[in-house]
Amino acid sequence: MSEPLKKTNKKKYYDNISVGERTKQVVHLVQIQDKASMFEQFIKNSETKQTVVIARSKRSANALSTYLEAHDIKAMIVHGNHKQAQLQEAAKAFNTSKINILITTDMIFKSLGLTKIQVMVNYELPTHEDDYFMRLRYVDEIGESISFVTPEEEGTLRTIEIMMKMDIPQKEVKNFVATSLREDIKPSKNRIKKPRHRKQKTTKKSEQDTS
Repeated sequence: MSEPLKKTNKKKYYDNISVGERTKQVVHLVQIQDKASMFEQFIKNSETKQTVVIARSKRSANALSTYLEAHDIKAMIVHGNHKQAQLQEAAKAFNTSKINILITTDMIFKSLGLTKIQVMVNYELPTHEDDYFMRLRYVDEIGESISFVTPEEEGTLRTIEIMMKMDIPQKEVKNFVATSLREDIKPSKNRIKKPRHRKQKTTKKSEQDTS
């Protein structure tokens, strides 16, 4: 007589370490003036996926949206300046795959009720590190988290890595050329890209237009 099957389902934990271990994460280091162009190249390299891009402020979200529009990349943007009906329309369009790139801010993102997110783009790391893990939970096991990190944000990145007890792999964006390396732009000063500072202390900046 065969033995009864044993239950193999393991309890799923949602602490920072567990979510971090389950979710694919990648860091792209970039100078602040090159973020939009790096994101453009990242999109051009990628397959079409349901992608949410989270900026720290309305100003940053607007700047990215304007850049993408000028470079013929379709994306919808919603933040605190938009009406509730517009937020609902954007969420519905994303959840039904009518649009595949949605730009927003942390405060609005939490209220949208988005589903089936395949790529979470941290265009800017959040002011509060706990919000990074909140973002991760939306792509837990089913998607990936991509972070564009400037030298000024490396302290926050280090704190996030400490909180989940792991280093996030760093990769380069294929075919991306930094401003300082472009032959058609003459640099005013000799700039060298800063290395990733593993021991840099966390710095936080308050912004008034974060919604």
